[in-house]
Amino acid sequence: MGEVTLITKLDFGDPLYLHPSDTSATPLITLKLKGTENYKIWSRSVLLALETKNKVGFVDGTCIKNTTDEVLSKQWDRCNSVVLSWLLGSIADELYHGQIFSENASTVWTELKETYDKIDGSVIFNVHHKINSLKQNGSSLSEYYHGLNALWKQYDSLVVIPTCVCAAATHIADHNKTLKLMQFLMGLDDCYVSVRSNLLLRDPLPDVKTAYAVVSREESHRGFSNKDTTPKPQTSAFIAQTSNQRFQNNNGHNKGPNTNLKCKKCSKLGHTIERCYEIIGYPPGFKRNGPNSSN
Repeated sequence: MGEVTLITKLDFGDPLYLHPSDTSATPLITLKLKGTENYKIWSRSVLLALETKNKVGFVDGTCIKNTTDEVLSKQWDRCNSVVLSWLLGSIADELYHGQIFSENASTVWTELKETYDKIDGSVIFNVHHKINSLKQNGSSLSEYYHGLNALWKQYDSLVVIPTCVCAAATHIADHNKTLKLMQFLMGLDDCYVSVRSNLLLRDPLPDVKTAYAVVSREESHRGFSNKDTTPKPQTSAFIAQTSNQRFQNNNGHNKGPNTNLKCKKCSKLGHTIERCYEIIGYPPGFKRNGPNSSN
């Protein structure tokens, strides 16, 4: 009875306090640690989640187990087990098997950090390549910008520029702003050529947030989605094919298919293999007249 009374009196701000929702069955984060390539993002996500639950001390070692009070000692074991289960639940299966027999959350955290918190050229290259390869490609402007912004933040966490109080610090910051502006503008769809040109003519150049706001207003003004208005290649082929067929029928006064042409694909008369609907697809509403029809 004394144990229950003592545990229930733990303050919400005490690291040993466990909320009813703080169970091993509740995932801490949805992101899974795969290895070096996403350790930075994973560790940051875990620390943020643990901070909201006041459990960071169980991974950084600052929350020490009480060895003189049996009740608090057992409560520490419970909290450690919950945090440990959260960590194990947020790593990939191949990493899980190497940590399942660990008994201390801080030990697992330290081992994962020592193993995967490695910044080498390949990691930086991959992030930088994603930044320079990312294009809007018909997606919404918001989706494109926020995806690019996430990559920028990831890159900044990998490449730490030394702090400086001299005038060079301002020039470096301005250079980074210009670089991000150019990367953002280069990835925009071609329908924003005019607004992109206007932004590049400004003196001084705007920062990327201002540029995004200008382009966003342009998108709203147009009132359409690039994704919905991009013509589908197959539809274009159908339109061209239908128009070409109508032109041929008008010139031939609808006298029927040209018997001098025979398709090597379907063996029908009136067209060649380059125009065979069985290869390029039938246009909407097309009616097949029979085995001897031109298509």
